[in-house]
Amino acid sequence: MSRLVMPTRILIVGGGGREHALAWKLGAEPGVNEIVVAPGSDAIAAEPRVRRVAGVDPLDPAAVVAVARERAVELVVIGPEAPLAAGVADALTDAGIPVFGPTAAAARIESSKAYCHEIADAAGVPMARAATFDSAAPAIAHARAEARQSDRGVVIKADGLAAGKGVAVCEDGDEAAAAIEAHFASGSGLLVIEERLRGPEASVIAICDGQRAIALPAARDHKRLLDGDAGPNTGGMGAYSPLADLSGDEIERVIATVHRPILAELARRGTRFRGFLYAGLILTDRGPCLLECNARLGDPEAQVILPRLASPIGPLLLAAARGRLPFGDGGDGRIGGDDVSDASDRLAVLPTASVGIVLAAAGYPEAPRRGDAITGLTDAAATGALIFHAGTRRTADGGFETDGGRVLTVVGQGADLETASIAAEGGADPISWAGMQRRRDIARSGAPEAEPATPAGAAR
Repeated sequence: MSRLVMPTRILIVGGGGREHALAWKLGAEPGVNEIVVAPGSDAIAAEPRVRRVAGVDPLDPAAVVAVARERAVELVVIGPEAPLAAGVADALTDAGIPVFGPTAAAARIESSKAYCHEIADAAGVPMARAATFDSAAPAIAHARAEARQSDRGVVIKADGLAAGKGVAVCEDGDEAAAAIEAHFASGSGLLVIEERLRGPEASVIAICDGQRAIALPAARDHKRLLDGDAGPNTGGMGAYSPLADLSGDEIERVIATVHRPILAELARRGTRFRGFLYAGLILTDRGPCLLECNARLGDPEAQVILPRLASPIGPLLLAAARGRLPFGDGGDGRIGGDDVSDASDRLAVLPTASVGIVLAAAGYPEAPRRGDAITGLTDAAATGALIFHAGTRRTADGGFETDGGRVLTVVGQGADLETASIAAEGGADPISWAGMQRRRDIARSGAPEAEPATPAGAAR
């Protein structure tokens, strides 16, 4: 029997909706004395037991280490992908501070799409067929051939973190050629061309310690801006959990056939992955197929997943950071407490559903407008919905205004998706600002066809 220990003081790096949900969840867990967020936000700092350290550059490893030392934290949890790629986890590890978040080398599973394909192939994980190119002519020839062969078009992806401009879903070879020419004309680097797969998407995220993996509840996000899955791709306009087409047993099979083989391959290369490993899947007739990996908890998935957990996660994150999860190697049973004696691939969850609706700024995703006054937050909170702030700032009169692309996520809970949807919509309805954008069909329009997620670094 292994004993899990709750960290009493935790630093969360980041300041978006995902980090707000993490602070809300961890701050309410028994034994936690203080949650420190850096740089955080005014709204996150309003949560019980949460303290903000503003002005910290989350991409500056030395600055994050300094905050962790000054606040004597027992665990650091890194939220966004950019600090991971910047080596913040490496610096914390070198300083002897437990950190839940992979090293820059391990985080390449997200920051390089070509590397993700390389790892998946070596690990024997099914993934969309792909090829990588460093010049336009061979890339165009390949894209045209792929489009003719599949009759479904192709997907063009910039290899690295691409500030929201790295993915093009192309219906035919001509459209692909134009996207490829634009990519290389801009001076961008490697380009990945993937076959375009069809089917419902799913997000399966696991807590990983470099070897073992424990699944969070599966979720599904809606990436398109408009109802009916129309409009441009975004970072996500809403999400829901659970999924009717991905059972608990199927989630465990995903952990066994996707997460654990990837962890083993990364470990074989000397880059153990300790953090949230996000598998973006497409559910095909032949079974789940990997579309992408992220090296962090998804957003807006975090906002609907965390409220469904039936037990604390602080002890799990600390154990994983130390490489000592006492379960998650493929045994039976589910874990719901601090004392663990049975192996498990997934956590116990509440018998509820969650639906999250993202409220976005005017001009999102291309050019989000900042500074619009937000009204209705008090009335929204009175409905009982959870409100996670992603892009807001406090005004002189004590209110909030928009300060990002995706501004809020309003989460409703209920016995099933229908009642959770009603709760989420009831919470979102009182909120408004000039030019606010939202969808009204989250969890109601059926599973969206899988499209590539907005790349890391996209307008949020």
